[in-house]
Parts: sequence; structure tokens; C-alpha cells
Amino acid sequence: MEYPELADRTGRFRFGTPHALTVGDDGARVAFLRSAGPRDPEPGLWSLDVATAALTLVAAGPVHSYAGSAKLDVLAWAHEGRLFTSTAGRIDTAATALDPRPDPAGRHIGYLTPDGCLRVITGSDDQLIAGEPDASWGVAEPAAAEFGRDRGWWWSPDGTQILAVRSTDTAPSLHLLDLFGGWVDVHWDRETYPYLTDMHWSGTGHALITVLRRTQQHGLVLSIDPRTGETQVHAELADARWVEPLPGTPRQLPDGRIMVGGELAHDGFDARCLFADGSLITPPGLYIRRVAGVLPRPTGGPEIIIEGTEGEPAEQHVFAVRTAQAGGVSSRRLTAEPGWHTATVGGDVLVVDLTVLRGSAEVRELPSVAEPLPYAPRPVLERVTDRRLPSGVLYPTGHVTGTRLPVLLELGEGPGHQQVVVDPARWQERQWWADAGFIVVSVDSRGTPGVAPSFEKVIYRRLADVALIDHIDALRFLTGKHPDLDLRRVAVRGTRLGGWLAAVAVQRRHDIFRCGVALDPITDWAALPTAYAERYLGSQADNSDVYHHHRVEPAAAGLLISPAGGLSEELAFVTRECA
Repeated sequence: MEYPELADRTGRFRFGTPHALTVGDDGARVAFLRSAGPRDPEPGLWSLDVATAALTLVAAGPVHSYAGSAKLDVLAWAHEGRLFTSTAGRIDTAATALDPRPDPAGRHIGYLTPDGCLRVITGSDDQLIAGEPDASWGVAEPAAAEFGRDRGWWWSPDGTQILAVRSTDTAPSLHLLDLFGGWVDVHWDRETYPYLTDMHWSGTGHALITVLRRTQQHGLVLSIDPRTGETQVHAELADARWVEPLPGTPRQLPDGRIMVGGELAHDGFDARCLFADGSLITPPGLYIRRVAGVLPRPTGGPEIIIEGTEGEPAEQHVFAVRTAQAGGVSSRRLTAEPGWHTATVGGDVLVVDLTVLRGSAEVRELPSVAEPLPYAPRPVLERVTDRRLPSGVLYPTGHVTGTRLPVLLELGEGPGHQQVVVDPARWQERQWWADAGFIVVSVDSRGTPGVAPSFEKVIYRRLADVALIDHIDALRFLTGKHPDLDLRRVAVRGTRLGGWLAAVAVQRRHDIFRCGVALDPITDWAALPTAYAERYLGSQADNSDVYHHHRVEPAAAGLLISPAGGLSEELAFVTRECA
């Protein structure tokens, strides 16, 4: 039984599908990348003219990332350290170019260098904006990745300033750099609030940033005066466990209010919501995952376009939420079919999945050259135990009822990463394991997003115990409806945090889990990035016993620890152990 061993394990079934979509602020253009697919082996950067629905190949070849001006009339990218734009082609630079970005008007191109400098090209002038020994400018500091931020510099709306992170061995700082010389420091209490989680320019030209305490239990949304660097508090964020930043926020609404993400936990509500100047603007029953943008409407005022869940955590839908203050809170769902839907917004254009819409009219579908999925998995999805844990059970193709089979509990990347989702591509590898002779089970234990904030955060300082008991209880519950699950032969498999949990399962409950496969597992939480470890376990100085409890041994009977990618070895090991 062969399997397509590709380098990118998470995206191998999407090769040839458009991704990294952006829409210009005026809605005139849509840009996207398309990786090589079997039916079109040439990857490239593409642009769609929304008015004519015509597609243009901007750059053929491997473009891994790109950035555009506000209207996407200038696109920039780097290849092997060389700078290219859609208007000028190859541009000579004074140094190796990384992360190039046009300013909103497309007059300047900023880029980073490998030695931590920030430079800007205007015409034939290549100017050093910031750079010094023992400091990096414009590079996202290591902690940024733990909050989903991969950028370290941003153009101002008028293209005259750059907001940039300066990183040293101590806490990073933030500065406003003037293209014509000089800078101002951004002032906030960096010792109390060392983490910069997100940034967004407002319509008035002020930058909005979110900063968190090291404990991550309290944060501030601040606006920055672009002349002085002084900051003003617009909102406070607090949680007894940790504050979870909401992608796409903070953001200034067209009426001037500042929108932030937050949680509602009173009067029977348990929801992730949006607030504008302290007022709730989304229905409590709608779990907000991401704010895609704000879409103008001919009547009724602009609408906030969000990705979220309403009822079934295995699905993600696109919703429109009105911003008008009168008439109460309301939303409407824009996607009908069960699935995992995404949205991209710019001007009056909305892209839902790969369908480009202007108003109520469909412009066209962005073309995919991906091959059909090799399997058509049909997992049985249901909520189990008194905790209503999302679960999925996947049988071998052509399974005959009454044939008991060993069980593979697939953890994926573990708590914090949903496994039970309505997306056939996410079940391909699991179907391969099922067809190899297992009934594959996945459970979103407490600690997984998508259900409710309390469901996600109950794991604080007790992740190992909560996640392990949830999976054991779910397996036992599922045997009532799935009697072919042979719980005498249970294997468990996971990657990174999921690999750690697989090792926990085998080492602590070998009576349930006969064997396990841990791919690139975490073994010692104290060795993890501080921001990541402390979010779940608290400060190591104050909770050393908690860290010790969550440590696993690097080896144990019935446990295979290996790098990702060796499916043949994994299958042979699990088959032998479960015989």
C-alpha cells in the first residue's frame, strides 16, 4: 500500500489550489498564489481583474509570498534574495532582499536584509531606513509566532512612515520611522506588557496595537499618535486563564468605533464575540474565529465579514454582521453547504472560498488545478460524553459490520488544533490508516477551539489530565454506537503537542493504549518558547510542579518516537503492537 510522501504534510492534498488571496482596497483586483499541481506543474502569482474577470499570470515560478499596494496595482516578491515587482520586473538592490512590501500608493518598496536592516527603494534610490549591530529591524520577534503574527513592519496609510519592531536580546520595542529622516519611539509600559500580539492601521492614520502582560491574563488595545509615539488606551482585555487574541482585530469601524475581540461569560452565555467601544455587536450564539474585513452595502450600512461557527464546531461558515448601532445585534450566514469556509474582503468585493463576488453578482471562480482527492472519506461525526466532545469515527472502505478491528486514536497536532472538521482533505491520511486495517477515531478534547471559551480554557495548568481523560471517556462512549471498536487494541498517534499527548497516553495509561507513535514530540515544556508554555501552564517559577507533571520520558515500552514522514515504519510498528 503506497502513500504520496510529500514534503508538506499538511498541504499535500491542496497542491494546485489558489491560496494567499488578497483583494485590493478598491475591489478592482484579486491577487493569489497557486502552487504547482499535477495538471499544471508551473506555480505562480496571479491577478484577477474584477471588472473583466480576466486572469493574468504576473510571475511564473515559485513565489512563496508576496505583498501589494492598497489597490494591488503594484505587487512585490523576492526570489533567491532578488527583488521583483509586477510593474518594473527585476529591481537591483543594495543587499539581499527579504519580505518586500510596496507602500499603499505603490511609490516605494521596502524590504529587509539578512543582517536585520530595513531599506526602502524609491526609483533608483535604495535607502537604509534602520539598521545597527546587535539589533534586528522589521523582523517579527520569536514570541510573535505564538500569537499568530509573522510580520515585524508595516507601512502607514500615506506611505510616509513605517511602524517597525526593533529586536534585541531584551524585550522588543516599536518605532515609527520617517522616510525622510528621524523616528519616534512608541511609548507604553513594555516591562508590564512585553508581548505585542497584533497591529492594524486605522482609517484616521493611527496605528492600533494589542499588548499583553507576560502572564497573558491582561492586555490593552492602544492607539498610537503617529507624530509623538504616545499611546492611548481604547480597551482592556482580561481573563483569569489567558487572553486569546482574535485574528483581524483590533480594527476601526467606518463610524469611528474601535472593534476588539472578547468573550461573553455571564447570563448563561459562553461565547467568543466582538465588541465596539464596549458594546456587544455579535450574537452570543456565534463563535467568532476571525474578522475578514468590512464590506460596504448600498443600504443598511457596512457589514463586518467574519469566519465563525454557529452550533456545529466541525463547520466554519462566513457571516455578515451589521455595524449599525440601532436595531440590536444580528448576523446572517453567507455560506450554506456544510464545510470549512473562508472569506477575503477588499472594497466592495468578497471572495468566499474561491468564488469572487461583487455585491450579489458572481464574478468568477478562481481556477484550481489540483487533482481530485484520492479518497472519499465519510467519517461519522457526533458529540460524545456529558462534555459533548466533538468526535469522528472513520471505517475502512467496504468495512463489514461485525468485524472488530484495532483502533487508531489520531491526535494530529493535539489540543489547540481541531481534528474533527468537515473538510475531506483533512481526512485523507486517516482514511489511508483506516484502509490499512484500523478504525480511526479523532476527538476534540477540552482545550480545542471552536466550542466555547470555557471548553477551550479549562485545561489551564492541567492539560495532561483533562485531555487524557476526555479521550479515554470518548473511546468508551463510542463503543455503544460502534461495537466494532476493539478497545483491547488501541494505538495512539500525534505530532508535536499531539505527539506529547500520545507519549503521555502510553506512559500513564498503558492499560488503555497498547502502543503509540509520537512524531517530533514535545517532551519538556520548560524547553518551549516562554509565551507558548506559560499560556497553558502558567509561570514555571510559580508552577514548577505543574511543569514536572507535564514532562514525559523520551522513551517507553510501546512508544515509537520518530520524525514526521515515515509512514511505512509507523504502520509496521502499530500493526505489530496491535496484533
